[in-house]
Amino acid sequence: MNMDTIAGVATPMGEGGIAVIRVSGDDAISIVDKIYRGKNKLSTVDSHTIHYGALVDPVANEQVEEVLVSVMKAPRTFTREDVVEINCHGGLISVEKVLDLVLEHGARLAEPGEFTKRAFLNGRIDLSQAEAVIDLIRAKTDKALKVALSQVEGKLSKLIKGLRQELIEAMAHIEVTLDYPEHDVEEFTQNFLLGKCEEVKQQVARLLQTAKQGKILREGLSTAIIGRPNVGKSSLLNSFVQEDKAIVTEIAGTTRDVIEEYVNVRGVPLRLIDTAGIRETDDIVEKIGVEKSRQILQQVDLVLLMVNYNEFLNDDDLAIFEAAKGLQVIIIVNKTDLEQKLDIDKIKEAFPSAPLILTSIKEEKGIDQLEQAIAHLFFTGRVQQEDMTYVSNARHINLLRQAEQAMADAIDGVHQQMPVDMVQIDIKKAWELLGEVIGESVGEDLIDQIFSQFCLGK
Repeated sequence: MNMDTIAGVATPMGEGGIAVIRVSGDDAISIVDKIYRGKNKLSTVDSHTIHYGALVDPVANEQVEEVLVSVMKAPRTFTREDVVEINCHGGLISVEKVLDLVLEHGARLAEPGEFTKRAFLNGRIDLSQAEAVIDLIRAKTDKALKVALSQVEGKLSKLIKGLRQELIEAMAHIEVTLDYPEHDVEEFTQNFLLGKCEEVKQQVARLLQTAKQGKILREGLSTAIIGRPNVGKSSLLNSFVQEDKAIVTEIAGTTRDVIEEYVNVRGVPLRLIDTAGIRETDDIVEKIGVEKSRQILQQVDLVLLMVNYNEFLNDDDLAIFEAAKGLQVIIIVNKTDLEQKLDIDKIKEAFPSAPLILTSIKEEKGIDQLEQAIAHLFFTGRVQQEDMTYVSNARHINLLRQAEQAMADAIDGVHQQMPVDMVQIDIKKAWELLGEVIGESVGEDLIDQIFSQFCLGK
C-alpha cells in the first residue's frame, strides 16, 4: 500500500458551525506548515496541542480561512502517523478551499476508510476493531452504540486471541508428542486435547448464540406492517416515527407503495415497512403495491399484522392470515375505541402463539404494550447483560460457524482415536479461521473491500 500523506474531510458535508479536514502521513505537519500562519511553526510545537492562526495561499498571498489546527505526532495518533486536523468554518466553499489548498501542497485525497485502514495496517487496531468503527458510526440505538464501542475497544479481539492461544497450546502439545513419542501417554494426550477443543467450541458456540441479537442491533429488525386497507397501518407508522410520514385518510387503498423508516423501539432498531393494504383490487397502481406487499412478507424478520376491532373478519383478512403463517407475527387489534365486531377468538385460533395487543392508535392506547412485546420477543432480557460480547458482522459469523465445525471435527477425531497429526489439521483450520476474524490472515482484496464501505474522512 502507498503510505504517502493523505487528506480528507472528517465531518459531514453541508453547512455547519465547524468542519474538520484531517491530514495523516510522514509529511502531514510540513505540508500544513507551508500554508499555516500563526504564532509558531507547527513543526516546532508539542504533540497534542491546538493552535490558532490562518491558512494562506502562498501563490496568491491571500488569506483563505481562519483556523484552529491540532497537531498530533506519531505514534500516539489514530493512524500511528503524524496527524494534523484543521478546524475551519463549516461552509461548503470554505471546506473545499481548505482541502484544495492542502492537496495542492503535497497531500493526496484519502480513499474511503483509508485513515482507519492505516490504523489497521500500522497495528493500532485489528480488523474486527476496524470493522466496528463503521458500526459505531451507523449505530441507531444506545444498545447498538454500546456493542460497537465494546468491539472498537477490543472486547471481541481479546476473546478471539484467547481462543487462538488455547489452540496454539493444543498444537504445541501435539508437536511435542510427535517429536518425542516415547514420552507420550495416550490417555493424557486425548484428555488434554478434548479439554482444549471442547472449551474453544463452547466459547465459539456462545458467541454464535448472540449473532441474531447482534445482527439486529447492527442492521435493524426488518418489520412489515400488514393488514387489509384502512386498519391503521399508516397511523401506526406515524405513531412510531412521531411525524406524518404516511398519508392517512378514511379512503381504503391510500397507501399504494412501500414506505420505509428506521425507529428505535426500546433499544431495538426497527426498519419499519408500511405496506399497501392487501386485498383484491382492479386498480392497476394499487395492484402493484399489493403484490410488493406480498413479496416483502417473505423477506422480513417480524410481521405486525393489524386487524380492525370494529369490523368482522372477511376474505381479505383470511388471505393475509394465510400469507403470514409460519412467520414471526405480533397481532395488533386496532380501533378499540369503537364498538367491537371482531371475533378475537378466531384470531387466536389462527395464531395461537403470537402476542396479541389491543390498541387504539387514534387515542394513543396500547403503544407501550406493543413496544414491550417487540423488545421481549427478540431480546427476552438477554440484551441487558452489559458484559456480553456480541457478534453482528456477517463475515465474523460465517468464520465462527466454520471454526465451530472444525472444532467439532477435531473432537470427533479424538473420540475415534485418530492419529494426533490428523486431529491437528482441524485444530489448525479453526486457529486460522479465528485469525481471519481479527485480520491475522486475510488477503489484500478483502481488506480493500471492507474499508471501501467507510466514508472518506474515516
